[in-house]
Amino acid sequence: MDSSVNSHHLQHSPHHGVEHTHDEEGNSRFGFVVFLLSESIIFLSFFAAYIVSKLTTFDWLPPGVSGLEIKEPGINTVILVSSSFVIYFAERELKRHNLWGFRSFLIITMAMGSYFLYGQAVEWGGLAFGFTSGVFGGMFYLLTGFHGLHVFTGILLQLIMLIRSFIPNNYDKGHFGVDATSLFWHFVDVIWIILFVLIYVWQ
Repeated sequence: MDSSVNSHHLQHSPHHGVEHTHDEEGNSRFGFVVFLLSESIIFLSFFAAYIVSKLTTFDWLPPGVSGLEIKEPGINTVILVSSSFVIYFAERELKRHNLWGFRSFLIITMAMGSYFLYGQAVEWGGLAFGFTSGVFGGMFYLLTGFHGLHVFTGILLQLIMLIRSFIPNNYDKGHFGVDATSLFWHFVDVIWIILFVLIYVWQ
């Protein structure tokens, strides 16, 4: 009797392990979605503060500033948004078990994100106002800087995913890390589109 029970337990224990793994992955996905929602609330509060400040501040732009240059930020926007398509191809190559294709597209995505940060740094260096230049100056640097921090975080996450791809059979266990990193990158791109419209288009 005992041997039959033990045999039955051994036959079903692998399935319990799989279910436990699925529960952990499901919990991780849920936790990451909650994290993105919390980040969305933070950005939405910043957007609301920017809109209210712009509509209620008489001298919105700093003295001597008539507006922002839109050409270079526009190019940076195209590059950053295009990187969302590139990281999608990286995900697709990973699902096809083509690690070199995955690595190539991921490196391109990282390069595009790095170029965006470089372009933002160049723009900051050429601006005629600073963080303390009125409400607009403070809001501009707060919003673009906070977003830039998220871009930098996304690049670091992609670097970690790239390094993990060189661990033998690492992604045979699942792609949650890559999926979460890609979702975070799409989130960063969407946030920037909203910021670009608020700051550069709505002048």
